[in-house]
Amino acid sequence: MKKIINTSKAPAPIGPYNQAVLIKDTLYISGQIPIDPSTGELVDGDIKAETKQSMENLRAILEEAGMTFEHVVKSSIFIKDMNQFAQINEVYGTYFDADTAPARETVEVANLPKFVNVEISMIAIR
Repeated sequence: MKKIINTSKAPAPIGPYNQAVLIKDTLYISGQIPIDPSTGELVDGDIKAETKQSMENLRAILEEAGMTFEHVVKSSIFIKDMNQFAQINEVYGTYFDADTAPARETVEVANLPKFVNVEISMIAIR
């Protein structure tokens, strides 16, 4: 049986999906883009600021499900410009212990929702 996870501390979905779905002990988190949930506006700034906001949105969803970044087993990062990979990775890395970091792929794409530069999704297990 699936349980829908939603929190006002992360942006409301901009389409027909939920922030996350919990099935037994596995949490599937929808891709998060750099929207500030308090304003509903995109974060203005550089790719580091955008990545940080996306990660903070993910943190809020994890917390709503009673989890932390330590529970994350898989991440997917979608970026518009692979030249920004190092900056994204720098911010992303501050959220994980290098020894227990999750599996991950990073993919360059043509466009993302609202034409942002980064979107990150995760799978976590309790």
